[in-house]
Amino acid sequence: MEATNLTAVFLPVALAVIMLGMGLSLQPVHFRQIIIAPKPVFTGLAMQIIALPLLAGVIAWLLNLPSALAVGLVLIAACPGGPTSNLITHLARGDSALSISLTALSSLVIIVTLPLVVNYASLIFMEAGQQVALPVVKTILQILVITVIPVAIGMLLRAKFTALADKADKPVKILSVLFLALVIAGILVGEKDTMPGFFVMVGSAALLLNLVCMLAGYIAAKSARLVGSQVRTIVIEVGIQNGTLGIAVASTLIGNNTMAIPAAVYSLIMFVTGAIIIFWGNIRK
Repeated sequence: MEATNLTAVFLPVALAVIMLGMGLSLQPVHFRQIIIAPKPVFTGLAMQIIALPLLAGVIAWLLNLPSALAVGLVLIAACPGGPTSNLITHLARGDSALSISLTALSSLVIIVTLPLVVNYASLIFMEAGQQVALPVVKTILQILVITVIPVAIGMLLRAKFTALADKADKPVKILSVLFLALVIAGILVGEKDTMPGFFVMVGSAALLLNLVCMLAGYIAAKSARLVGSQVRTIVIEVGIQNGTLGIAVASTLIGNNTMAIPAAVYSLIMFVTGAIIIFWGNIRK
C-alpha cells in the first residue's frame, strides 16, 4: 500500500475529531469511577493492555503471518476501545460508565504502552534491516496531539456547554463510526487490486483475534464475578478496538501502510461481532 492524502491528511484529522467527540461524553465522575469500583475497570484494563497484544502475537506466530501483517495485528490489539466501543456498549445495554472509564484510562495508558508494544513486535517478527522503530518520546507527543488533547478539549466544552454536549453526544458517536467507515472504504477503494489478497492472508487472523479476545474478556469478567451488564461491557471493550488509531499509527507514524491492513480488516469484522453482542444484550432480561 502506498501513502495517500487519505492517510496523510484526512486520517489524523478524522481521528482528532473522533477523540474530540469522545471527550464530549466524558466527565470527571468517569475517572472517579476507577477509584469507586476498581475491580471491573482494572479487569478490563489488564485484558486490553497485557492480554490482547500477547494473544495477537501468538495468533500471528501460529498462522505464520508475513512480518508487516504480524506487527499490524499486534498493533490493532494494542489500541484502546475508542468511541465505537462506547456506542456498542450503549446499544447492547452494557455499563456505559464502565465503558467510558475504560476507554478514557486505556487511551491515556497506551500513550506509553503502544510504541513499546509495536517496537517489541517489530523485533520479534521482522528481520534485521526491515524492522521499524517508533521513537517513544516523539510518538507519545504525536499521540497526545491527535488523541489526548482533543479529548481534553471535548471535556472542557462539556464542562462549559453541558446542554449542547448532551445533545451532540449521540450524533457525534454515530459520526465517529461513519468516519471510521469512510477511512476503511477509502483504503478498500484505493487498494482494490491488492486488498483481496491481503484479506485472504489476514482475514482469518483478524477474525480469530476478535473471537479469542471476546472469549478471554468473558472468562476474565466471569472470573472476577462481575454482573451481566459489566460482563458485556468487558467483552465489548476487549473485542472492539480503535481501528482509526491503529490505521493512523501504521500509516502516518510508522509510514508502513501494509501494517494498517490488519486494523482495517479487524474493523470490518468487529462491526459484525459487535452487532451480535448488541442482539445478545437486548434479548437478555
